[in-house]
This record gives sequence, structure tokens and C-alpha cells, in this order.
Amino acid sequence: MTDQYLSPTLLLDFEAGPIMRLVADRGWMTLSNADRIGAAYDFVRNEIRFGYNSDDALPASRVLSDGYGQCNTKGTLLMALLRALEVPCRFHGFTIDKRLQRGVVPELVYPLAPANIIHSWVEIYHGGAWLNLEGFILDAPVLAALQNTFPERKSLCAYGAGTDCLQNPNVEWRGVSTYIQKTGINHDFGTFDDPDAFYATHRQLTGVKGLLYRVIIRHWMNHRVRRMRKGHVPDIPGGEAALVPDQSIPETQEAT
Repeated sequence: MTDQYLSPTLLLDFEAGPIMRLVADRGWMTLSNADRIGAAYDFVRNEIRFGYNSDDALPASRVLSDGYGQCNTKGTLLMALLRALEVPCRFHGFTIDKRLQRGVVPELVYPLAPANIIHSWVEIYHGGAWLNLEGFILDAPVLAALQNTFPERKSLCAYGAGTDCLQNPNVEWRGVSTYIQKTGINHDFGTFDDPDAFYATHRQLTGVKGLLYRVIIRHWMNHRVRRMRKGHVPDIPGGEAALVPDQSIPETQEAT
């Protein structure tokens, strides 16, 4: 495996002191390759809470300092930890239908949200093949709140989840691909060596909308996520149609 999947970058700054200390303090380098992946994955999934940072293109050390993140920022941190643990990884960029974020985005500002929202997952080279890791986005309490609110549902595409198996989603690291927002994907940008290469040409929420998001809207969204984590899942208008993915959304493929 070439250095392009193991090297630090401006965003994958795993040589930063806080990340190096985390890896050393947890003793992750003493683990087997599979267990290293699992340790980093579980840390990002549950110890870095689901939430919305000020920007997608934040260095991994900043995401670690924030202590929360969404698909893109948690993915950057996971990639940095994996490369620090000598696990080859790359970035896969997408967009998701904004309906996946309904319930987290307040209804008052939901019409202002882009129709297609930048999304990503992490691909790792493990066991001689590329695997997709996406199931780390929602922390366990948020996922449990959705499962308890919709005990009879299998498919859900709202509240930050996009899955056809809500009650038993494939989010645990077991040596295979994991997913929790896959059914909301509506465009595939392909793979990139690192998030830096992707964000150099793909950015979202600039100008006035970007300022409103950073200063006001994301804090409102984070407040809603904190309430969801405590079991207070807000209602959203639209009934059944608001909870399922757009049937025109294409199926994504396994990494190759």
C-alpha cells in the first residue's frame, strides 16, 4: 500500500500533540490491526458525539478538541487516527438528500438548507479489500432515541439517519463495511486520497448562508441533537413520506 493512504495532511494532522497523546494513552498501537481499527472507530462513534462543527474542512485535531462532529468532520478525525495507527484509508465523497437532516434542522430554516448536502465516508484497506466505514456518525444515545421513538420502523431517512434496518443497523465494527446514512445518498463524487483534495473543490454554505449557519443555525441544531440524545425526538411534518428515502436515490456500491 502506497504512502498516499498513510501520510499526514493539513486536515489529517495526526502528528499533532493531542492526537499522538490519545493514541499513546489508549495503547492502541499494541493492538492487532483489526482491533486498532475497532478502537479508533468506537472512539469516534461514541466518544465524539454527533453534532455540527463550524465547517466541514476542519483539521482532525480541531474535531478532537470540539468533542463532536458529523459525517465529514468525524470522518476526518477517524482517518487521522487510522493513519496514525498505520491503517491505510481514503476519502469517498457524496451528497445526501437534505431530507435526511430533517428533524435536526429546525423547520423554520429547513427551506434554506441546500437540496443536496455534502457527505462522505471513510474507506479502509483491510484484509486485502477496501471497506466502507459510515456507521460511526450517530453516537449510541442518539441512535437509541430514534429506535425507541420509532420501534416499528425499519426504514428511516430523517433525524440524521438513513437506513433500511433502524432497529439493527450495521454500525458496530465487525470487520465489514458499516452504514447509517447510506439510503440518503443521491450523488457519488468518487474517492480521493484525503479530505484535503475533496474540499479543495467541493464546499458548501458560503457567504451569508454560511455565516448564519456558523453563528446561529448549527448551535440550534446542536441543541436539538442534545435533546434527542435525552429522548426528546421532535415531530416533523409530512407523515410517512417525510421519514423514508426518495425512491429515485441510486444504490451505492461496495468499495473496490
